[in-house]
Amino acid sequence: MNSIGENCTQLKKDYDNCFNNWFSDRFLKGDTDDSLCAPLFKVYQQCVKEAMKQHQIEFKEIENDYLGTKEEEQKPPPKGS
Repeated sequence: MNSIGENCTQLKKDYDNCFNNWFSDRFLKGDTDDSLCAPLFKVYQQCVKEAMKQHQIEFKEIENDYLGTKEEEQKPPPKGS
């Protein structure tokens, strides 16, 4: 799956690969120290935040739980409003 920002996709793949290796090679063997991939995650996270700004997506919008509410049924506002 690609990232929200086209230029973030490779960063996402790099982080996903790191995480998957950490999970199978370390976590499942009892090592819960997840700091191995933290630097990759921070770079990817920053890229996603910038892409969200470019797409005019506010971070608070993705934190809200809309499932099962009236807001879920509402159409999004037109772009530029």
